Amino acid sequence: MVREISSGGVVLQRRDGEWWLAVIQPPQAVQRPAKPAPAGAEKRILALPKGLVDAGEKPAETALREVYEETGIRAQIVTKLANIKYVYTRTWAGGERVFKIVSFYLMAYRSGRINQVSEAMRIEVAQALWIKLQDAPQMLAYKGEKQMVRKAMEYLHAHPEL
Repeated sequence: MVREISSGGVVLQRRDGEWWLAVIQPPQAVQRPAKPAPAGAEKRILALPKGLVDAGEKPAETALREVYEETGIRAQIVTKLANIKYVYTRTWAGGERVFKIVSFYLMAYRSGRINQVSEAMRIEVAQALWIKLQDAPQMLAYKGEKQMVRKAMEYLHAHPEL
């Protein structure tokens, strides 16, 4: 089984007394409901910014790079949250099964404007946006990423000075 190592960020910003989370919407990441629904009813697939660790790169460096490339914002690492592990099947390369480990870091927003990404990155990111942190567990598409957001919320509760 092929192995992949990736890294990503849970980037938070405090605005108007509320915490906000930077997320991405991959291209063509709109699901139509299985059941008939009102016209135009669609669910966006939202995810955390993440990507493969390049040769010679440390996971923390990858997380900062991927956050910038996929969202357009600069952040500072606060702490490592955890690793998530899962297996997926590639839709390319003959349907190989892949064991993937993703390290996630809690980050604080520092600068930049969300969704200011290069045209080259639009093959990976249709849109980057801020969502309310409290809404993230219901809005994110992937179980492991929802867990990372819950860990970030626990960290904030234990460290209100952040």
